[in-house]
Amino acid sequence: MRYAHTVAQVRAAEEPLLAAGVPLMARASHGLAVAVATRLPFVYGARVALLVGSGNNGADALWAGAWLARRGAAVVAVLAGDPVQDALVALLQSGGRVGTAEALRGADLVVDGLVGIGGRGALRPAAAELVAQLEGFVVAVDVPSGVDADTGAIVGAAVRADLTVTFGTLKPGLLFARDHVGDLELVPVGLDLPPAPVEVLTAADVAGLLPAAERILDKYSRGVLGVAAGSQTYTGAAVLSVGAAVRAGAGMVRFVGAAHAAEQVRSRWPEAVVTEAEGAGVVDAGRVQAWVVGPGLGTFADETVKCVLEQDVPVLVDADALTICAQRKSWLTARTAPTLLTPHDREFARFGHVVGPDRIAAARRLAGELGVHVLLKGDATVVVGPDGPARVNTTGSPVLATAGSGDVLSGGIGALLAQGMGVLDAGSVGAYLHGRSGTLTADGATTSASLLVEGWPAAVREVRAGE
Repeated sequence: MRYAHTVAQVRAAEEPLLAAGVPLMARASHGLAVAVATRLPFVYGARVALLVGSGNNGADALWAGAWLARRGAAVVAVLAGDPVQDALVALLQSGGRVGTAEALRGADLVVDGLVGIGGRGALRPAAAELVAQLEGFVVAVDVPSGVDADTGAIVGAAVRADLTVTFGTLKPGLLFARDHVGDLELVPVGLDLPPAPVEVLTAADVAGLLPAAERILDKYSRGVLGVAAGSQTYTGAAVLSVGAAVRAGAGMVRFVGAAHAAEQVRSRWPEAVVTEAEGAGVVDAGRVQAWVVGPGLGTFADETVKCVLEQDVPVLVDADALTICAQRKSWLTARTAPTLLTPHDREFARFGHVVGPDRIAAARRLAGELGVHVLLKGDATVVVGPDGPARVNTTGSPVLATAGSGDVLSGGIGALLAQGMGVLDAGSVGAYLHGRSGTLTADGATTSASLLVEGWPAAVREVRAGE
């Protein structure tokens, strides 16, 4: 598991160590210098430019620059404020020098030490002008300048780093601004941190959370998932969500839906048990361990959604069911069994809130109001309940922005819920495998929802191969 802490938590952990004389800056700058050196084809004679602000990030850059200069690099500091004096003296005494913005052009590598984790809002105009001149390989110190360390929000100009070297712990904003962060390297500096408010699953975590094969005796012990999806018009959502559930390991999938959708599911997935919905769409599929309701269902399927939510098993609510529930929140608050809402930003807004720049806080607020878990879709998907840590998934990519992708995610997570996985684990493991399936099936190009279904087992094999 990887962990992220807020700026306030980092500052609180640093304070007693600094008071005790622990050399945190020396540890950080040495780690930064080593990271820079490993990215250079050679250190002796390399041209390194430092973009230096007035805070500790600028000092880290200067100290790292001094280390590189002592090893023969030609280091030039471009000052964008009053630098920390002892760090500047160390650079100059090591053979580095102060120069103009011209040094940023043609450098083999640029170190961004403009603004640190305390930066908020837009960069100052002079700093933004320097950022606009960056080219070549850029290493950000702790956080790319212009990126909010807590939320990943960006207002105006921000550094697009190829590598971000962060200290002590990950910061939540680094998980949401990956286009600006680039590769992410953590340098431990010895902080004594509290329990992390944000967690990131690794492949090993996912492998460990997946149901163990030796515990499975038959199709019922593997888990039975009910899927209420599709309509006479939207049959594809039914086919995709059922297919994902099958591929994600549900022992049995019981599908309930409109006649045409049922026909398509029966044709594509003969292993599913199919029941055609009648009348108002009251759900009677037989005994299940979990439900998925909503994909392609239509926004007039109130009775179907209500009937599913009245059952005392975990329920994943997606797509059209979200729209219905946004108008009938009491159906959610009345539940005692686990519930997972899986909105994208526009569906989230139907519940009366705009996501805004702090995606974790927004998701947690809605989870608390309704007594549910929320999976807020995005490039970095958030899974969070009313309390406890949030999980942020980092396997997402733009290839997942394709029709039907969300239906696959719902079916996959539903299968994990049916197999007995807790809501936080099922949501975060499902998001991880969904993202990996996208990358594997796209193979450097694009993918489709149907390919995501077929790629799910390959994603599982990949994480298990690394156990």
